[in-house]
Order: sequence, then C-alpha cells, then structure tokens
Amino acid sequence: MNALRIGLIGTGYMGKCHALAWNAVAPVFGDIERPRLAMLGEADEALAARRARELGFERATGDWRRLVADPGIDVISITTPNALHAEMAIAALKAGKHVWCEKPMAPSLAEAEAMHAAWRASGKVAVLGYNYIQNPLIRHIKATIDDGTIGTVNHVRIEMDEDFMADAATPFTPRSAASSGYGALDDFGVHALSLLFTLFGHVRRVFADMAKPYADRPLAAGGRRAVENHDAATMLADVEGGVRAVVQLNRAAWGRKGRIAVQIFGSKGAIVYDQERMNEAQLYVAEGPVAQQGYRTLLAGPAHKPYDRFIPAPGHSLGFNELKVIECRQLIARIAGETSVLIDFDDGLRMERALHAAAESFRAGRWIDVG
Repeated sequence: MNALRIGLIGTGYMGKCHALAWNAVAPVFGDIERPRLAMLGEADEALAARRARELGFERATGDWRRLVADPGIDVISITTPNALHAEMAIAALKAGKHVWCEKPMAPSLAEAEAMHAAWRASGKVAVLGYNYIQNPLIRHIKATIDDGTIGTVNHVRIEMDEDFMADAATPFTPRSAASSGYGALDDFGVHALSLLFTLFGHVRRVFADMAKPYADRPLAAGGRRAVENHDAATMLADVEGGVRAVVQLNRAAWGRKGRIAVQIFGSKGAIVYDQERMNEAQLYVAEGPVAQQGYRTLLAGPAHKPYDRFIPAPGHSLGFNELKVIECRQLIARIAGETSVLIDFDDGLRMERALHAAAESFRAGRWIDVG
C-alpha cells in the first residue's frame, strides 16, 4: 500500500492524540509506509497554521470543508465536538475519504443512522475511536475467555467513574446541556459497550436508570442553570451469548480519575481489570486445593502483542496514547483489507441504538429490546 495521505480536523485533546498516532505508527510497527500528514483543519487559519507546525502537517486550513474536498487526502481523522461528527463524517464519506471518527457517533440516533447510510453508500472504511479495546491486556482477556480458562461466563460488571463533575461548585458547561446527549449514559456508556462488544458481542435488551447528583450548577457569569442531563446511570444488559451484564456510570464520583473496572465471572474462574491500572489484570482459576486458590496478577509485557512493538521488557507500562497508535495500525490494516479489531460504523450504530434504548427504558420504566 502506498503511503496514506492524512487530514485531521480538530486539535484538542483527542486531535493531538490522533496526530501523535499518525506520527508514531510507522516507526513503532515498522511494517508500513509512513503516513503523509497532508492537511490540518482548525477553527481559524492562525490556529490551524500553528498547530500544523507543532504536529507536523504540511498544510493548514481554517475551513474543514476545504480539507474534506481536497483530492490529496485519503483518510480524515475527525476529533471535533460530538455535535459536529455527523456533518463532517458524511461530507468526508461523500468526498470519497476513509473516516476515523472519535466516539460517540453523534448525539442523536437520526444523525448516527445518517452517518451509517453515508458509509454504506461510500464503499470506504469508517471506524470509531474506541482505543480502550486496543489494550494488549484486553486482547489477552478475550483470548482467556475464548479458550475456556474461566469456563462459561455468566455475569459481567463494568463500572466507569470519573470525578470531573463531582464538585457541586463546578460551573455549568456544555456537557451538562441536553444538546450534548443523555450525560454519563452516552458520554461514558459507549466505552462500556465497546468492551462488552469486543469481549462478548452486542447488547440485545436493556433496563436503565439515570440520576442527577446535582439539580443545577453555577454559571460563570453569575446565577445558576438547571442540569439538563444525568451524571450517573445504571444499566442492566442482556448480551449476545447469554451473558448478563451490569454497567454503572458516574461522572461525579470523587476520587475516580479514569476508572473502567471490569469484572468477569465464569463457571471456573474470574478476571478483574481496571483502566486506572491498565497494564495489569487479575486472573482467578478455581483449580487445586481451595486453601491455595486466589487471584494472580498478570503484568503486561512483550508476550501480550503488540506491547513488544513499543517496549522490549515487561512491567514498563503502555499508556493511553500508545493504545491510539495500536488503533491507528488496525485502521491501516482495515483499509488494506486485512483482519483488524475495530468498531466500524455498523457495530457503532448498534451500540448507539443500545444507548438510546437504555434512555427509552429509563423513561418507560421497563426492559427495552435493542432494534
């Protein structure tokens, strides 16, 4: 495959993460042509030019439509606010570009379905940025489940907690507005569903509850504004393969910084993993004398591919940005028609439908089948 020509829209937290991945993927993996960083798009020309110099892009523009229309671009990374994903992704696909769009697809189901339709019509690759599933230890956990080490899985618990909205004095931001979505349910829930899908399959039906730890928040200019979505949510899920799951989500959980705690219980053992300690997992196998049974710690190392592409020694730890590099390599594989582990617009839409079904369940107070 010739070197892919890359366009990037947005250079905030995740935009920089994408740029680092495009810069690193060739030297890390050593088996592909280095992507050419062709054009960067930002909110205005001056910012775009500065960020292009910093991140290594050849050209810059303050108009994302110009970037999308450029014939010298093959793949577009979309890392803008959620509300902009649909318009940009649809335009990029109609222009014949492959798309790497950060999660979630869009705030509304109708927009997500429009993105899906544009992808189907395009014949191009379109994937979503779920890099937690790229952790070599998640791959190892998947293999451990599939080889029967812990027997038949019967129950899964996933908790995702952060505390950036735990303080009642935190000012109202767009994340608390209805226009940004349901709140923790879709802001965090998509990550939980990405793990459930990767390890077991899609959600078939859901029952959900949501809560507002704080009814309103102060405004920076004075006064207060009612919180329009929910910072905490709980979801029961019936997953393909007969697995039952509990998903608990909280954006106002004091002391939690980036917690995605996964507990997997099977007929012969269990697996425990926490994203805050992303380079280790706990494995329990019910074998031997009961008095000697217990969880043992697995530390990530070169045996857990592709950890070895980054570090030759175990226990030295990968980080969030490294997972994005792995995801970038998977995207390149998908474009080349090779086997890859990714969440495309098809699976992504099914996850979006599960979250909207959960919101409907909260309103209706009953189980809802995922369409």
